[in-house]
Amino acid sequence: MASPQQRRAARHATAEPSLTGRKAPITVDRITDAALAIVAADGYDALTMRRVAALLETGPASLYAHVVNKADLGELVIGRLCREVDLPEPDPAQWRRQITDICTQLRDQYAKYPGVSRAALAMDVTDLDVLRVNEGMLAILIAGGIDPRIATWTIDALFLYVGAYAMDVAVAGAGPDTGDRRLGTNDRIDLIARFRALPADRFPNIRTYATELTSGTEHERFDFSLGLLLGNLAQLESNAAQSTAAHA
Repeated sequence: MASPQQRRAARHATAEPSLTGRKAPITVDRITDAALAIVAADGYDALTMRRVAALLETGPASLYAHVVNKADLGELVIGRLCREVDLPEPDPAQWRRQITDICTQLRDQYAKYPGVSRAALAMDVTDLDVLRVNEGMLAILIAGGIDPRIATWTIDALFLYVGAYAMDVAVAGAGPDTGDRRLGTNDRIDLIARFRALPADRFPNIRTYATELTSGTEHERFDFSLGLLLGNLAQLESNAAQSTAAHA
């Protein structure tokens, strides 16, 4: 029997066999389609091998010829979402905008499938579609003059942030297309009132800036955080150069 590593490698080396018959064959693509349908309807917590098998009208054992376990299934799902991300030709003059656009595309893909970014946060990347996005982002940062080590660490930080952001939105229950924070107007007013009722001697700043603490949509905060991450690269480059010179 093929090992898990061999089964993963085979997905990228050979096409699925073309079979005819009344019942469609079980394939990696059909398994991934079913997994995404479950997550879209009921969230990532509802995704199990048994549910995927039931949706495909087969038994769980039939899936294991193609998928190792739920973690492997999660990687397939994230790979499918990454396949939808458009990667631009690197433009040194526009590298920040290009990286931001890729992160925004990935955020929007995650938003369609509540909680799915948990799979991205948990996996060691081997899927070729995920690696394609990594390669594209790395090419953009290198073209922008970013030191290769700083570029690779930046990509890691960006993937972590986008995944964590998507999980936060999923837990908060914000809609995928609006970018609204989970707090409605009445909820925000209530939270501001609770902040301002805190003891003044212990929480003077929270009381004073309660409105600022609860302001902004999720997507506005997303753009702000990306700006902080990418805007800090110039300083990191300077620090790295000084450190190299000091140890020369």
